Parts: sequence; C-alpha cells; structure tokens
Amino acid sequence: MGSELSESVIKTDVALVGAGIMSATLGALLRQVQPDWTISLFERLDAAAGESSDPWNNAGTGHSALCELNYTPKTADGGVDITKAIAINEQFQVSRQFWAYAVDNGIISRPSEFINPIPHVSFTHGDAGVEYLRKRYDALSKEVLFEGMEYITDPGEFSARLPLMSNGRDFSDPVALNWFTDGTDVDFGSLTQKLLNFVGKGGDIYFGHSVTNLNKQSDGSWILKVRNVRTGEKWTVHAKFVFVGAGGGALHLLQKSGIKEAKGFGGFPVSGEFFRCTNPELIDEHHAKVYGQAAVGAPPMSVPHLDTRVINHRQGLLFGPYAGWSPKFLKSGKMTDLLSSVKPGNVLPMMSIAPQEFGLLKYLISELAASPADRVDTLREFVPRAVGDDWELITAGQRVQVIRKNSKGMGGKLEFGTAVVAAGDGTIAGLLGASPGASTAVPAMLSVLEQCFPADFARWTPKLTEMIPSFGKKLSDNADLFHQVWDWTSNSLELRRDTVDAPADADVQPAPAG
Repeated sequence: MGSELSESVIKTDVALVGAGIMSATLGALLRQVQPDWTISLFERLDAAAGESSDPWNNAGTGHSALCELNYTPKTADGGVDITKAIAINEQFQVSRQFWAYAVDNGIISRPSEFINPIPHVSFTHGDAGVEYLRKRYDALSKEVLFEGMEYITDPGEFSARLPLMSNGRDFSDPVALNWFTDGTDVDFGSLTQKLLNFVGKGGDIYFGHSVTNLNKQSDGSWILKVRNVRTGEKWTVHAKFVFVGAGGGALHLLQKSGIKEAKGFGGFPVSGEFFRCTNPELIDEHHAKVYGQAAVGAPPMSVPHLDTRVINHRQGLLFGPYAGWSPKFLKSGKMTDLLSSVKPGNVLPMMSIAPQEFGLLKYLISELAASPADRVDTLREFVPRAVGDDWELITAGQRVQVIRKNSKGMGGKLEFGTAVVAAGDGTIAGLLGASPGASTAVPAMLSVLEQCFPADFARWTPKLTEMIPSFGKKLSDNADLFHQVWDWTSNSLELRRDTVDAPADADVQPAPAG
C-alpha cells in the first residue's frame, strides 16, 4: 500500500476519500459483495487512521449504549427513555457480526489486537443520581440486548470492583452503578489498518495524496483532482462512485461536489482533551469503562468517563474529555476550515445556532477558561485522590457536529449523531458528524450501499445475510437469534471471560509512564 501513482490518469469503479474506519469498512464490504469492482483510496496523511479513528483520538468504547447515559435521557414524567439505547445497541451488534465474520474468513486476524473485553459501567452519585440509575436499570434489564446488567449501590461491592474510584471516597454521598461485564474496548486504528490491508490486496491505496476537488460528468461519473502532498504532482481520477469518508474534511468536499443534498449542511467543530495516566500502579487498579453524567449544557460527546484502553496489547487509562475549541475541522486541518465552510446555503442555519445553543457556548467558554487545577478537581469526582503529576493532558481528535437546515424554516439544528449524505442518483455519498461514529461504521456503510446501489442491493442481500445473520431483523425482537449471534461473535472475537472483574489478559500490561 502507499505506492506512487504511475500515470497522471486513473480510472476506478470506486474512489474512497480518507483512510479512516468508514472508508475501510465500506471498502471491505464492497470487496465481499462485488469483488470484480476496482477500488482506489486516497489519504492526505501518510498513514491510515490518523484522525478520529486513531486510538488516542477516541475513547474506543464500542458505543453500544451499555454505559453512555446520554442514550437514556430522563423523560418529563420522571421515567427513562431507552429508545435510542436499543437502537444504538442494535447497530453495534451489526458491527460485531461483520468483525466476527471477517475473523472467521481470514479478512482480518488476531482480534485481540483491536477488540478486548472490558466492563462497561454507568456511575452516578447523590440521591437523584441513584434513583435515575435504578430506573435506567429497571427499564434496560428487561431488554434482551441488555441481559446481565447489574445494579450496584453497596459501597463494599463498589470498592471491590472499582478500587481506584473508591480509594478516598466519602460513601456518605450515595453511589450507584449499572454494571455490564461483557462490554468491549475497541482500537479502531488497528481495526482500520486490518481492513485496509484486505482492501489493498485487490485495490490501490495512496497515502500522502489529497483530493482537492471533484466534478460530476454528464455520464454520472466523477473526476477527482488529486495532489501528491510530498511532490506536488497533480493527478486526475475518473470514478463511477465516490465515498467521502474524510471525517471533518468531508463537509468541504461534499460542498465542492455541488450536490443539492449537501446544501444547507454546516459544521460546528469541537475539540477534546484527555488526561492520560502515567502511573502504572494506578492503571493496574482500574479495569472498566466508567461513564458519568454530562454537565448541564454540555454536548453528549463531553460525557465524563474514566476509560481503560488496550492499545498494542498494553493497558492504558484515560479520563475526560475536557472540551476545547478550534476552527479546524481536522486535528491536522487549517485555521480557516470553519470560515471556508460557510456558504450561501448554510449561513442562516449556522447563524441560528448560537441563540439556540447558549448553554453549549457557555459550557465551552467555561471549559476553555479552566486551569490545570480545575481539571484535576473534575477528575477527583471519579478518582478522589487524584494527583496531577500522575496524569498528562493530551489533545484528542477534532469532531465536527452536524448543523442541518430546519425543514420548516430557514433556521438550523445542531445534531450530535452521524448523518449519511448521498446524492439522489447514488453516485456520491459522504458521512458527517461524530458519536457514535466508528462503533456503528458497519450499519452506516450498509446504509450507503442501500441508498447508492439500489439495483444491486437485492442481489447482494444473500451475501450480506451470510456476513451479518441479523441483517434486516431486529435482535431486540428475537431473543433466540440474539443469543446465537452473541455466542458466535464472542467466540470468534475471543471475548469470553471467566470472571466479572478479572484483570486484563496475560498479554496485556500497564502502559509505560510518559
């Protein structure tokens, strides 16, 4: 992979822009359902998964709504709405099935290099928080997708399972946990590289090549202008279908495409920072992904969490995120990204966001003004005896939240999910937005296939069902099928565990300090 272009003109059936988890997933799916199509991928950076798919640029939770409280909001009558939690979990089960199929069929190998068993835990304190988690447990534990969830309020049990969080804690302030043993940690950087290795065996992958423009031709195909960022050489690519999986860079390219479906979309960039633990003893004391409740006015992606990570067979520990702000749309982007994204079709929706999202703006300002000591105080809600010297602040990836034009007027709405934007003729598509993002890459790319290739999709259905046995079905309505695919994926992905709170596998060691 990454070989230089040998001629100035390339013809390909499929052009993928960006070497992140979305392009890698779509490329792998197409290689399975249509192996005779040619695929070419272009990435501006010199390696795969250099932006949001990089393991240090995301929490790797494998978002399945097991612990993320923003997917189970309180209702006006005091209950808990679990609708979104079920939908997100269904999507993650689809991803798990494809990954298991990929392992079983030699598409990718050594699953412990990208996925490992880690308990997923929701954490609250105070009387109101304890009551909320009880109601959340009562609602979710009845659902087949959440079987095995535990509700814990006993301080002794809390301390046994989460020693780092219990050390120095005043349990006169009541605590509660929703505990799910069979959660996962996913290294989406490693998974992306594995999938691209498969895509590259029958396609061409060009690193260090930036797509600068794209234009639709009269026959429905596309011409992409590509520049080698190392040599400055310019190339022309003729593609029948284009997928823009460039993370924060997707909006600019979709705007340049001129498709009407992209008009009215805007983007609001939010960066994130994390504390990364540098003390191996502390890392070894915590083995879970523990999510709390977001501050009032904070975006869902800012939900605080103390996060065990497994990267390159080494266990690490993150806490955050602390919100930051930059006008860049990519971590390696330009300071002019936000301004250059403003177009006549989206200027009003973007301007209308400020008064609607005053709480978010207030939150961002307070986060930007926070001192190092303030950040350590926030950490102490999870780690009561945290010492700043044990933690280093790292900058994670940029996230560009979707601003969508309101269909009822000229205003806009800020969305915190992901959105597939596809041309009506199916010749180009792209993905905008952030969380749950990578965890739902497979269902998102299945949506691209269905929207963009309707004539082929029915023909592909048997193969898709072979890869994803629940394809076209709801596991939440079919307990027997859920148990079958859960057992299969757990075995194939090597996620079986013998105990509830066992330490990491023998080949997983605490990450070195620094």
